[in-house]
Amino acid sequence: MITSFQMRAARALLGIDQKTLAELAGVSLPTIQRMEASTGNVRGVVASLTKVVDALNRAGVELIGEHARSDNGGRGVRLREPGPPRAVAL
Repeated sequence: MITSFQMRAARALLGIDQKTLAELAGVSLPTIQRMEASTGNVRGVVASLTKVVDALNRAGVELIGEHARSDNGGRGVRLREPGPPRAVAL
């Protein structure tokens, strides 16, 4: 599972907007908007959610699930390889 907070944080780390994420994942912009408007875990069509998670993984974002090993525990996102700061598109 991925939360709406993780999706927004992942986009911020990559410096991309919702439209770009939709294009990378091969889903519609309204799909991304609905996912990010979710409260808690993202709800939606499993195939669409899988496409989004795969697109984030390909872009270099590691999604950290509940109870997954991380230095501070809990959910979150992190870049697998640090890179230069990117401007966040609004």
